[in-house]
Amino acid sequence: MSKTQDLTCMLGDKNFEGHSFNCLPIKGEHEVLQVLVSDWEDMPIYLTVTDTQILCITYLCRKDEIKQDQLSNLNELLLELNVSVPLSSFSLVDDYYVIFGALATTSSDEDICKELVTLAPNAYDALEAIESYLK
Repeated sequence: MSKTQDLTCMLGDKNFEGHSFNCLPIKGEHEVLQVLVSDWEDMPIYLTVTDTQILCITYLCRKDEIKQDQLSNLNELLLELNVSVPLSSFSLVDDYYVIFGALATTSSDEDICKELVTLAPNAYDALEAIESYLK
């Protein structure tokens, strides 16, 4: 059984801090697990396990959805917010602004659940923070 399959089984049976997890494996070049955290189902988290880390990513918006004259202001805001957002960081992945968290492959089930229930509301807060920069 792969680590992604193990996580699917673990999360499917888990209730963490009052939240449950709905998992959907996505086939592709790399195994990806889409995770919906209860109460924050509109912001899916995409979980990937590599040899060196467990990466959890939520897509916020496409770069072309940002007001062009506000792009540098948004980038500055996200750099400033990076320090104050717990367990999460901002990045550009291809043409998407994302918020993500990374864990060691040896992280406990509890640590993985904590990352997911932290990242989901952080994504909502981040989207709210950048709302005025969107077209």
